[in-house]
Order: sequence, then C-alpha cells, then structure tokens
Amino acid sequence: MPIAARLTKGRVPVLAWTDDLEPQARKQLENVANLPIVHGHVAALPDVHAGIGATVGSVIPTRGAIIPAAVGVDIGCGMNAVRLTITAEDLPANLGRIRSAIEAAVPVGFDQHGECPVHDANALRVLAERLGAVAGKHPGLAKMQKKIDETWTLQIGSLGGGNHFIELCLDEAGRVWVMLHSGSRGIGNVMGRYFIERARREAERLDRRLPDRDLAWFDEGTALFDDYVEAVGWAQDYAMANRREMMRLVVESLRKHLPSFSLADEAINCHHNYVARETHLGESLFITRKGAIRAGDGELGIIPGSMGARSFIVCGKGDPQSFCSCAHGAGRRMSRTEAKRRFSREDLERQTVGVECRKDGGVIDEIPGAYKDIDEVMARQDDLVDIVHTLKQVLCVKG
Repeated sequence: MPIAARLTKGRVPVLAWTDDLEPQARKQLENVANLPIVHGHVAALPDVHAGIGATVGSVIPTRGAIIPAAVGVDIGCGMNAVRLTITAEDLPANLGRIRSAIEAAVPVGFDQHGECPVHDANALRVLAERLGAVAGKHPGLAKMQKKIDETWTLQIGSLGGGNHFIELCLDEAGRVWVMLHSGSRGIGNVMGRYFIERARREAERLDRRLPDRDLAWFDEGTALFDDYVEAVGWAQDYAMANRREMMRLVVESLRKHLPSFSLADEAINCHHNYVARETHLGESLFITRKGAIRAGDGELGIIPGSMGARSFIVCGKGDPQSFCSCAHGAGRRMSRTEAKRRFSREDLERQTVGVECRKDGGVIDEIPGAYKDIDEVMARQDDLVDIVHTLKQVLCVKG
C-alpha cells in the first residue's frame, strides 16, 4: 500500500508513495486529479517533485485523451544500461583518458555529430518517412522542416544537456556496467512544444476551464489527437534509437582503452517520459509516465541516483495501484537555481569523491545534494520493485 495517505481534494484520489510533497507538487497533483479525463486515481511516486503543469514522478491514467504537457518536451527520455564481461580489476587507476574518449565519441550539450553516425540506411529511411508524414500535416512544423531535416540525423547518438549522463559503474560483484540517460534531443523538444501550444489553443477554442493551461488535452477521435499520437510515437522511437546508437559509440570508445570484452546478456533500454495505451482497472487507458518507468511483473528497469550516488537495476512486481510503475530516479529536492545558490565547487568535489567527472561550476546544479536520497526513494517503493543489482559510478560524463 502507499506510504502516505490519499490526497482526496481532486475528483479522483492521488495515491502517494511518499509524504515528502512540496506545496507546488501537491497542488499540481490535485489539479491533475480534478481533470474529467483522468480515470481511477493518480499515482505519485517517491521521487515526485514539481514540473510544468504535472509533477515529475507521477503516473496519469486518462480515458480517451492525452495531455501533451504531461508527456513533456523531452519525449521518450529514458535509460540504457549494459553489463560488460570485465571487472573493476580491468580498469586503469586513472579514468581520465577513458572519460576523454567517451566525450570525443559522443557529443554533449548543444553539440551534435558532423555527419550521421548511423549506418543502417533502412532504419534512417523509415524514421525520415514517418517524420515527414507528421510534419507535412502541420504548417507550424513544416516551417521548421529544413532545420529539422538538418539536425535530427546529426543528433542521433548524442547526449544533450541538463541531467543527461553517461556512466561507467561497478555492481555489487565488481562487474563493469555502462549506463546512460538521454531522450529525443532537439527534435523531441520541437514536437513537444508545438503540440503543447496546439493543445492550449484547442482548450481556448472549446472554452475549457483548466486549473493550469499546461493541462490542456487532445480528445481521442480528433485529427489533432491522431497527429500527436503519431508524433509522440516517432519521438519515443527516436529516443530509443538515440540511446542505442550512443551506447554503441561508448562501447566502441571503451574497446580502445580496456582489455578485450563482450557484452553480457543483461541489457535494458527503457523510457521514463512517455505515453502508452495499456489496460488497467479493467479499461483501455492512456498511461502517461512523467518521470516514471514501467515496472510490470518481471520487467527489468533502471533507477539512477545522482552523479555521486548509487543506481539500481530493478525487477518490477506489477503493482496495479501504481499502474505497474515505479520511480525513475532520485528526483530533485531543489531547483537548479537554488542548487547553484546553495552549493559551491568545493561542495561538488566533496560529494563526488572517487568519481571521474567534471567538478566545475557548470555542473553544480547537478550536485548530489540537489537530489533526494536515492536509498530513501528505494525504501519507499519496495512494494513496486525488487533490486536486482546495485551500481556505483566510477566515471560520469555530464551534458
């Protein structure tokens, strides 16, 4: 059962796996719970914190509708992890050269590849045709078509910025893992913002009284709904392909600096910002996981901590009250602005001791102290997942 009592101010209840709810996050949960399209209840996971319109760390079940801003602009953001057949003893004492090799192979921040790194021409053709079908229906997207065409093939296999990362980790047995976090890059952002604005305009046209303009939705059966489903599906597939290509580039860069290895059979690639049609509460619903991963019975997932904390490979228990979901990470405890105000470079160095990573002022907003305690997050959802592996990073590349 959820740890905290139900929040009952909404039209439907909110089931919360935490009592650590900031006022803004609580208000956002209540706003979502009051929407007429939400079915059953809203799930608030232990990493929950305020977002745009809807909280990060929540699961929103809707009947016959989707809220674009709840899915967000980093559509398909998620995790990828793979275990290598080497151990800690195979790593050099100084990991600086390996970090440099990864940063040379994978563009970070606003950077992108000089040419498309993907060699599967058929996969690229299919993605291009699907993208053209979406953009061709909307003048607002068609105006950006040239820029879109010039960037999406160059951004595939790139990290981006913010809380995105690439890590080299050791598990409880000293085995080496590669783990990374990224999404649909600039193209997903363009699509997300475009359809969020269209949803706002549609709400105004229909004179919908919303508690927050970022909770505007598309109704199933309308052309805008169909177009959004097509667009979000493309972005989610692109995000998956982006992580897959990035992992290939990282592994190739590691082969130049480490003893011979192969990839073990433990590999996971999962979204934590996405929407999918699923059956829950006896009905076909659209499940929006905004900062949450699917944790169906027996399904593997990844729950990362911060850049100085532990991460976890988990196995879902298929809990129906969470809509077969669990937390997607530690969750922010404070805003980026507050983190920069409160912490110093010296704090960052102390909190990332033993990790080969950037320790400059440009990543202070990602300092571990800006995040919730990942061990507490995991303790609050032991009814949702079992821990399969515990990982600790020894190297971290930040966007």
